[in-house]
Amino acid sequence: MRAPIGNFDTALPAPDALDDLTAPVATAVRNWSGSVPADQIVYVDTDPRWADTAVFVEHYGQELLEQSANCVVVAGKRGGETTLAACVVLSTTRVDVNNAVRRQLGARKASFAPMDTATGETGMEYGGITPIGLPDGWPVLVDSAVVDLPYVLVGSGRRRGKLLVPGKAFAELPGAVVLEGLGLA
Repeated sequence: MRAPIGNFDTALPAPDALDDLTAPVATAVRNWSGSVPADQIVYVDTDPRWADTAVFVEHYGQELLEQSANCVVVAGKRGGETTLAACVVLSTTRVDVNNAVRRQLGARKASFAPMDTATGETGMEYGGITPIGLPDGWPVLVDSAVVDLPYVLVGSGRRRGKLLVPGKAFAELPGAVVLEGLGLA
């Protein structure tokens, strides 16, 4: 199979690559529902040595710079309660934690979750967190620019490998809320 974006030596429909995914991501792919069929989600093998964005796009394709998204875990706090959520924004932007995230979560304060919290709660590796397979009940805040792309490169749950996901599929993830301006230039 040829990847819909980028230049990857190995590209497989995600349902055929379950062994390459972390348990929560593999479970989410196995139980996938929505308007986008699971086999349109593509797993591509990538080398962790080329994980840095500049080196990554040089190796796998310059067009990926504009078609990649980051998934970060944030913690919203209000009155002693903490709400964990995922934010998905284009990699050319940064998450508007202080305004958009804080307002959406109804939090007094919002910040990026500590690495051990993010990896421990998701069951995914740092640098590979993906919005596919997050814990039940988590809000998944998605910038509208991500949803508008035909395909988006995101983590696979591990540092090795990525997923190529049709943009519209992000709007259908459990807990998804599409927000205009979640990612700031």
